[in-house]
Amino acid sequence: MAEDVKEESVASNDESDRAASDGSLSNTVNKGSCLLRRMEICVAEAEKRSGKNAVSMQETYTVYLVETRPMDAIAEGRNPPPDSLWRRYSEFELLRNYLIVTYPYIVVPPLPEKRAEFVWHKLSADNMDPDFVERRRIGLENFLLRVASHPVLSNNEMLYQFLTKEHGWKEMVYETGFQTKVQVCNSAFCHHWDVLYYNSFSLLQRVADRLYAVYKVHGNYGRVFSEWSAIEKEMGDGLQSAGHHMDAYAASVDDILEEEEHYADQLKEYLSYAEALRAVCRKHELSQFELEMASQDLISKKQQREELATGIVHTFSLKGMTNKLFGQEAPEQREAKLNLLEELIAEGEETVKEKTAECDEHAEKAWADIVRFKDQKDKDLKEAFINYALMQISMCKKGIQVWSNAKECFLKM
Repeated sequence: MAEDVKEESVASNDESDRAASDGSLSNTVNKGSCLLRRMEICVAEAEKRSGKNAVSMQETYTVYLVETRPMDAIAEGRNPPPDSLWRRYSEFELLRNYLIVTYPYIVVPPLPEKRAEFVWHKLSADNMDPDFVERRRIGLENFLLRVASHPVLSNNEMLYQFLTKEHGWKEMVYETGFQTKVQVCNSAFCHHWDVLYYNSFSLLQRVADRLYAVYKVHGNYGRVFSEWSAIEKEMGDGLQSAGHHMDAYAASVDDILEEEEHYADQLKEYLSYAEALRAVCRKHELSQFELEMASQDLISKKQQREELATGIVHTFSLKGMTNKLFGQEAPEQREAKLNLLEELIAEGEETVKEKTAECDEHAEKAWADIVRFKDQKDKDLKEAFINYALMQISMCKKGIQVWSNAKECFLKM
């Protein structure tokens, strides 16, 4: 999938050139260009380290080596050593959170799971397990490639600093004050997305369970045939050969399950996209809420102006009761209040206009990015499911061949 992202970045030259940059990057990244076309990016390796955390307690953690190299040097035939720096998983999280807040209309790619939530056969749930760390390394690289190939996200200054500046990067992010912009809003939108991909993953896991059971049965067949051959003289060679075929077929289950896990990781990535879609929808809901509140406040001010100008109170209020008991206000007081209301109404109309423009702009940009994301999703999942089906067909053909070989062994008895 990482290779596909690189190919897509080259194919989307026109779209990338139209994207606007939100900061002036260094000369390595031109304004409006896709970063992945200017820089080769990879997460080369992972390393386990020990140190003290914020409360001075010893902890073990994993760091990842991020390597970058300018593409123009590679195009010219030169092969300079890559620039490299180490990043923790928490720094990847900080980068993604910053991008979510800075670009609320963009479906920001997800990170791989921090802890093993879905564990298959013979796969450890330990976060420090080498296989899990390797899968997470691939996921982090895929995240960087997706962000660096995005027509808007790829031009962010903090992304470039993340890739090139090892020290002081986090301080630069916090100085932007992005954390003060975070808004919390409950939303049930995209629940169907969770259900769809969770069910797809569960189905894939059930298929893997059944596949594992099939291979386990063949392993039992191999043991039975081998033990049977020891007590048979005339049929011993045939039974032993058949047992070898069954054992070889059963032993291939580890490779098959490893390939199954690769497809499961692709599904898990899109399962994680649900939260990114929620973030876009939460911002839209918040913008719509602010627009409605501003509109209601404007309507209330206009009603107060009408009641003050005519002296007719349409709704029950303490002010209306006071006027009836103690009489109307003096003309000077009424005029002053009318002038104040006129100013507040003018400000309210401007606020409604700004909120309407903000809401429309967010909806337009979010829809454009969701369409882009949908095309990417359809392409990735179509390729994944086709390859998965081809793998299943290959596995079935191999099973047929095993039983054909076993049949020949039985016929020679």
